[in-house]
Amino acid sequence: MESSLVTPEPQRRRPAPKRAPRRTELPLGDEIQAWSKPVQPVEDLDSVARRYPRRKLSLSSERKPMEFYDTPERPKAFSMDSLEFFFLIAQYFREALPLRLILLMIACQKAGGQIRLTQEEMATVLDVARAKINEALQEIMSHGIVFKVRRGVYQFNPPYSYRVAEFIPGTELVEAEYVQVDQDQMIAKIRKDESLPDLVRFPSLEHMREAIEELRKKRAEERAARRLARVQRQEEGSAQ
Repeated sequence: MESSLVTPEPQRRRPAPKRAPRRTELPLGDEIQAWSKPVQPVEDLDSVARRYPRRKLSLSSERKPMEFYDTPERPKAFSMDSLEFFFLIAQYFREALPLRLILLMIACQKAGGQIRLTQEEMATVLDVARAKINEALQEIMSHGIVFKVRRGVYQFNPPYSYRVAEFIPGTELVEAEYVQVDQDQMIAKIRKDESLPDLVRFPSLEHMREAIEELRKKRAEERAARRLARVQRQEEGSAQ
């Protein structure tokens, strides 16, 4: 007796479902064996970094000019800047040149906060007259933001902006150098120098805050006076 489940006609073999190709992972510790294995495509560098936490992942070994130079062996090779300082000077200085000059001096700091720029060089970089540079520089120094060490050398007040360290690349004749001057050491040195103004030795931005409030109050009074005068003129015109 033939089963009703069996038919005399030949059956076509059903194709097996397609499976994704198996990806062979590279051995974690055998670099030589890895050459004979197919390489798994890299879809996400973050996942690769998690699998190989001790490996350095990089698309290029070339350091970009805008990157910070910072390694565990040579830390803090960058500038520290006070956000409160930026916030206040943006409100206080009504003209652009003092702000541009402050940014230039921040960018040109050496380790320890020194700025080695003559007024002629400042004028050349900012493309303004030297007399304008001298005027803006005197205003900046009057607030204790920077002070003059000697001709062509100025010092940024550490609480406002400070370059802790810098990496000086080497050449064929000179070895590379890493220079670090901690902020607290420079602050202590400045406070001991009694020849410096008190606003430099004991910096404070309170006078700037007060000046900003006074200016805002004065401008509000001027606007109120203009509105009152405009209303009076309108009333006089209506009466006529």
